[in-house]
Amino acid sequence: MNEHGRDRKWPFAEGGEVTLGVMTAVWVTAVFLHKKLFHPVTKIVGALVTGLWLLMLYFFRDPNRQVCVEPGLVVSPADGEVMAIVRETEQRYLQADVVRISIFLSVLNVHVQRAPLGGVVTLVDHRPGQFLQAFRPEASDVNEFVAMVVETGYGRILVKQIAGILARRCVNYMQPGDDVTTGQRFGLIRFGSRVDLYLPADAQLLMQVGDKALGGITPVARLYPKDV
Repeated sequence: MNEHGRDRKWPFAEGGEVTLGVMTAVWVTAVFLHKKLFHPVTKIVGALVTGLWLLMLYFFRDPNRQVCVEPGLVVSPADGEVMAIVRETEQRYLQADVVRISIFLSVLNVHVQRAPLGGVVTLVDHRPGQFLQAFRPEASDVNEFVAMVVETGYGRILVKQIAGILARRCVNYMQPGDDVTTGQRFGLIRFGSRVDLYLPADAQLLMQVGDKALGGITPVARLYPKDV
């Protein structure tokens, strides 16, 4: 297991260090200026900067979790609400009939993504695009996204990190050839966004539209070996 699969002492998301560092420096500066000048304007600015700094800390939080690992059990790749479950043909990466589970992440959700099932990463593909609202159906195809294909013992699965109207960057730590374990951290999306999970068409679904999910914890489906 690589570093992304272990519990981390640093409670914030990998990939957010620069943002948090800059915001902390701005906050320290604002507090210093207020103590130095003690002016109503610096007090207001300090309060606003403090609020924004606390929001950034909350947004980039990355809690350790007890992942449920069972043969064939697919866990949610993200925190959020299941906004769609669709049966379709995925043409670009899998060229197969699939069931797509779309999860919408609000700005209040944890924005670290976790692998839904263990296997070998065979592809990581970044595609630039638009920044429509993540809940719009067409966002999966036209918005900026990062796609990751994982070869598992139950067939190939696809996870897409999709940018939204506020999310302007999707980060994926994996590379083709990497082993990934169920529940392992693999990426981050900055601010409100969406994650689409594509599973084999014969997946036994364990969730429905409107359900809430926790990444790495909530079971979303069960798959069975192809030779059974």
